[in-house]
Amino acid sequence: MKKINIAVIGLGYVGLPLFEELRKYFNTFGFDKDQKKINFLKKKNKNKKNYYVTSNDYSVLNKVNLYIVTVPTPIKKNKSPDLSFIKSASVTIAKFMQKDDIVVYESTVYPGVTDNYCAPILEKYSKLKYNKDFYCAYSPERINPGDKNHTLRKIRKIVAANNPKTLNIVSSIYNKIIDAGIYKIKDIQIAEAAKVIENTQRDLNIAFVNELSIIFNKLGINTKKVIEAAGTKWNFSKFYPGLVGGHCIGIDPYYLSYIAKKNNYKSKIILAGRKLNEQMVNYIYSQFKNKLKLKKINLSKSNILIMGITFKENTDDFRNSKSIELFYKLKKESRIVHIFDPLVNLENMNNELKKYFISKPKKNFYDGILLTVPHKTFKNMGLQKIKSFQKKINIFFDIKNIFNSSKSDFTL
Repeated sequence: MKKINIAVIGLGYVGLPLFEELRKYFNTFGFDKDQKKINFLKKKNKNKKNYYVTSNDYSVLNKVNLYIVTVPTPIKKNKSPDLSFIKSASVTIAKFMQKDDIVVYESTVYPGVTDNYCAPILEKYSKLKYNKDFYCAYSPERINPGDKNHTLRKIRKIVAANNPKTLNIVSSIYNKIIDAGIYKIKDIQIAEAAKVIENTQRDLNIAFVNELSIIFNKLGINTKKVIEAAGTKWNFSKFYPGLVGGHCIGIDPYYLSYIAKKNNYKSKIILAGRKLNEQMVNYIYSQFKNKLKLKKINLSKSNILIMGITFKENTDDFRNSKSIELFYKLKKESRIVHIFDPLVNLENMNNELKKYFISKPKKNFYDGILLTVPHKTFKNMGLQKIKSFQKKINIFFDIKNIFNSSKSDFTL
């Protein structure tokens, strides 16, 4: 292949760190449709050579011969895959593709999307022939937001291509930025399947312990202590109950069940786990209402504080956050609901939700506190400080059991 010029399409939590690493070794352009994001990145990196590009300047793609697609793959309201972002990216790329160009997809999809959905789009708009004039590869993202240990360089990278030459070219590029090594696969669909089951497996494991927590709460048993005890056996896998949101775990099972249904198989276990995890917001909400009644606290006259609104701890990412779902349920019936999450950048939050955020909780003000996300900042704050925000008669839900469960009215 001639000199490699790369375009990373989509500069989100996956694309941006990938772009930053690739630009150290290759002529790399970061492409995103969000003008506000591009302006921010240009300002932040004004001393670096500027390769951030928006949809206002498609012409830069004329210089590119290897495209890496890192756009979102969400679900629609009916829970079916939403491939609109990946389609849009493919159409854009195809208009600039030339002979021997390579398109690498990193977005999570169901098996067959690259070969049977993306490649035909590339063919249609480029007038080139797949596996003759241009080539595709698949290298699923494995970034874990908020994880300081498992960073891009430290996570082994799957690289798949149906064409041996393409597989070697793409592997050699990723090898420059991945210290943990490359795992080569000669079949794109195997790599797609491997990615989609990673998060589906995690979803099912969490669904299992969520169900256990419901049972053990009825029995008055501490779920965390049960898991720690069972974990003394070498082959027991530790998973902990909680709200399952985010852009992957709550989404990917629907991709897998969708392609299963397309092939005349209705998933039994996958969707059962998903259904249980989806119901955990209602379960916590009903437990909260019951505890208020027991202490004769009127929900409609109550001041409520939600601590943590992101989908997981120690990240600012609130996409598909179940804590937000819980907030909306409480807002319908409570007098006041405040949100306290110092990790969230309010510039990224919609205006309707933004007005409920507070920079500092009020002392002796809240009838109920729900600590939903175990951020380190909350742990460091300490239980005594958090309790100072409450009225004398109160409810405290330590959902993830950060502190001793005996100090909480409810924990999973």
